[in-house]
Amino acid sequence: MAPLPPPRLIATDLDGTLLRSGATVSPRTVAALAAAEAAGLQVIFVTGRPARWMAVVREHVHGHGLAICGNGAAVVDLHRGGELIETRPLLRENALAIVHALRRVAPGVSFAVERTAGFHHEPGYPPAGFEPIAVVAPVEKLLEPGPALRGLPILKLLAHHHAMDPDEFLALGREVAGEHGEFTRSSPTALLEISAPGVTKARTLAARCRRYGIRPDEVVAFGDMPNDLEMLRWAGTAYAMANAHPAVLAAIPRHAASNEEDGVAAVIEELLADRF
Repeated sequence: MAPLPPPRLIATDLDGTLLRSGATVSPRTVAALAAAEAAGLQVIFVTGRPARWMAVVREHVHGHGLAICGNGAAVVDLHRGGELIETRPLLRENALAIVHALRRVAPGVSFAVERTAGFHHEPGYPPAGFEPIAVVAPVEKLLEPGPALRGLPILKLLAHHHAMDPDEFLALGREVAGEHGEFTRSSPTALLEISAPGVTKARTLAARCRRYGIRPDEVVAFGDMPNDLEMLRWAGTAYAMANAHPAVLAAIPRHAASNEEDGVAAVIEELLADRF
């Protein structure tokens, strides 16, 4: 097998991968990211987070300053405060079809809607105290193109179940409504993250790399949860974190140290040492 070419781009997930617990970036990781950029490697964050949650890493993006958010549903410019560059929205009719399908097979499910400018949820959805909630209402109301939400594309539909096993809930969602959206998960709870059909971290990253003239075999990717799997399989070199979901560890042969042990930084240091 021919050796891979030198890497040109590092694509890394954030929570459970680059970030330590408490959503912090260690000094070692800060130094490794800066060294990679200084050596000519592009670094792009590829996360399930919305743009408004990117402040923790905003100052560590050099070069182009772009990040892929919402599991591929949005590309944002962190140099401009998270300004949207492109979106891949979930259509209302698909979201409603998913809601109806999940309600039939998972009684007790509750929903939230992530739009380009805010997060809204049903009364029964677990509240997030740190979120500036604009609307709390039944999901059908949240999906209406009413005056308050007009012109704000849907980036993700979220579905939470208080009792189901997270992986079983994911499999069930894909079975009953997979034709209407892309189902994945990154939470330890039974929380499904649902994007438009075909929207994944991998596809949006691949499109961005084509713009840069970067091939998959020139990409090194890092991740830990099911929402990272497509990206890890697409990249020429991929690392599952030691703390990754069992399915990710089983699917990806290369393993990095855990996020708490600065696994991404350690691999970047090795890459740079081999390169120079």
